[in-house]
Amino acid sequence: MNMRRKRNKKIFRLLISIAVISSLSLSLSGCRNNMEYAKSETAVPSDIQSVQSSEDKSDSDTSPLLDSASAAPETPAVDSAKTDTQTAKTQPDTENVSLTPPLRVTGSRLTDSNGNPVQLRGISTHGLAWFPDYVNKDCFLQLKNEWSANVIRLAMYTAEYGGYCTGGDQAQLKELVKNGVQYATEADMYVIIDWHILSDGNPNTYKEEAKAFFAEMAELYADHNNVLYEICNEPNGSTSWNDIKSYAEEIIPVIRTYDHDAVVIVGTPNWSQYVDQAAAEPITDYDNIMYALHFYAATHTDSLRNTMVSAANAGLPIFVSEYGICDASGNGAIDEYQADQWINTMDEYGISYVAWNLSNKEETSAILSGKCSKTSDFIENDLSASGKWLYRMLTDKS
Repeated sequence: MNMRRKRNKKIFRLLISIAVISSLSLSLSGCRNNMEYAKSETAVPSDIQSVQSSEDKSDSDTSPLLDSASAAPETPAVDSAKTDTQTAKTQPDTENVSLTPPLRVTGSRLTDSNGNPVQLRGISTHGLAWFPDYVNKDCFLQLKNEWSANVIRLAMYTAEYGGYCTGGDQAQLKELVKNGVQYATEADMYVIIDWHILSDGNPNTYKEEAKAFFAEMAELYADHNNVLYEICNEPNGSTSWNDIKSYAEEIIPVIRTYDHDAVVIVGTPNWSQYVDQAAAEPITDYDNIMYALHFYAATHTDSLRNTMVSAANAGLPIFVSEYGICDASGNGAIDEYQADQWINTMDEYGISYVAWNLSNKEETSAILSGKCSKTSDFIENDLSASGKWLYRMLTDKS
């Protein structure tokens, strides 16, 4: 009797086990069918698939050296106009990012915004219409890094052949100026936009064109710390200081409409030599104004140097925005002794200076040999005698 009961219990437990197993099997089968149905009805988004597939890879499959064509997921087509607009709104403007501190004029000195003296030393281009190829990023970077230049001057002639106001391609000339500002900014250099009057003599000749040009440039570069404006290179002939001053007092407010504190350099009579006249009657309605003095060492010696010193002692802020170590024609013999005297005096007074000129023109003042066809990556053999002197002088002071 007891044995029969035990046997019946075993049979009962066996039947229950069989029933449970059958029930689980049916349940799993149903779940599997439901999952297959769900997968077929709702596709996994492509971005989730990409994440899942990358997470499933072993460590050996996640190397950064994967073939980019096979590893990169396909990206859907987008509206390019919308993307450009979004990029412009979300990415900072990198073209005006420069480590150069803002400048101001404090007394007779060029300083930073804290009043610390700043002295700019660098090179001027030749006429942009004639030697455009030197306006390039590699050239400016080399001048900054290897020559220790911290300023570049962009000389845009107004009246000569191809001049801005005498039939030159204005759009192309402005593009060269804009490129020059960009390359100088990327190299952390200051840059002078030079309205290079010469054969026109009196800056009032093309005053309206100057107003339009400087309005466009000042609006464009109002947020740049490194841009200076030279509004009349070398007034000459019968042009008086009163002529220049009245012109400046019309151009400066145009610039100040957009750029409220940029340094403005004003030319002086007799090819920017008579700084004593400006010292006697300076422009007083605007701040951050400097006055140009130009010299060529083999022509201009003690007399003009003494004029500069007297004007500086009288409180006139002077900027030597062009000089050479040959004679005033830009050609002829070099006078290194007088050149060194000028440099020593300008350093003593903290006066900034910019050498003429960055080109391979067959003249003494060009810093490159006439045989040099390069526009960057210059070596010593590519330099003229003026270029070798300039390189030694700038690097000795670095």
